[in-house]
Amino acid sequence: MPHGLLVVNAFLRTTKFDELYQILLCSARECGMELSVHTNAELSAVVDGDAFDAAAYDFVLFWDKDVALATQLEQRGLPVFNSAESILRCDDKALTYLTLKRAGLPMPRTILAPKTFAAVGYPHTAFVDAAADALGFPLVLKECFGSFGQQVYLFDEREALRAKVVALAGTPLLFQALVRESWGRDIRVNVVGDRVVASILRHSRNGDFRSNLTLGGDMESYTPSPAEAALALRAVRELGLTFAGVDVLFGRDGPLICEVNSNAHFKTTLACTGVNMATELLREIKRRLEASR
Repeated sequence: MPHGLLVVNAFLRTTKFDELYQILLCSARECGMELSVHTNAELSAVVDGDAFDAAAYDFVLFWDKDVALATQLEQRGLPVFNSAESILRCDDKALTYLTLKRAGLPMPRTILAPKTFAAVGYPHTAFVDAAADALGFPLVLKECFGSFGQQVYLFDEREALRAKVVALAGTPLLFQALVRESWGRDIRVNVVGDRVVASILRHSRNGDFRSNLTLGGDMESYTPSPAEAALALRAVRELGLTFAGVDVLFGRDGPLICEVNSNAHFKTTLACTGVNMATELLREIKRRLEASR
């Protein structure tokens, strides 16, 4: 029986996260696999020493964004799903954009904010005006690290945008053109391996330009078009992921990649579609382990 290490974050122990971990544990048993749960805090002090027995595990299911720890586990010879590099590319929206742009995948027009430091700030903000002139209003400002639609802001005028950028100085940021055709709606395409296994259409109920369920959005089961499915699959391949939730926007000239989530919460997908993403991804991991023998 394959024995995996399920790595979770020690500091995100809300009901929402704990329920997801329980689904993973139950699905592992159904797939004839065993998972042992440990937090990143428990592992950080032992992963590089003799106290950690890497040979006790066949794989790591890494349900966190602690890229340094994922890298350490890979250096101990363990196959990690998703890999440290792919998690990094997804966690940082700037790296997601750069990776997919290099591959020629369609995305909203994006401008990366110049780097500064919290203690230095932005003594001048001409770059904000340049971004606003290039992208126009309304304009989306995103922190490069964030989840559940948080740290994403919409601006209709220059002064408020400039003030927010100054307030966030030291935080990696990007500016993005608003995709008007997709206001308040998008598609979450769940990919495992080279398959689209479940998709949902998310839409805002309160007029918000964001569709995230955490912000009060609604959902329904959705069958992606061939173009939408192909775009999601290619994004996953380019980012080097084994599984992911790909957020796709409705563009005027076709689908656009919004974001890619390396450990997307799948409880809502299960409730909406009946497809258990935990079972699907564990079967894929088991298949890959068998193929590598």
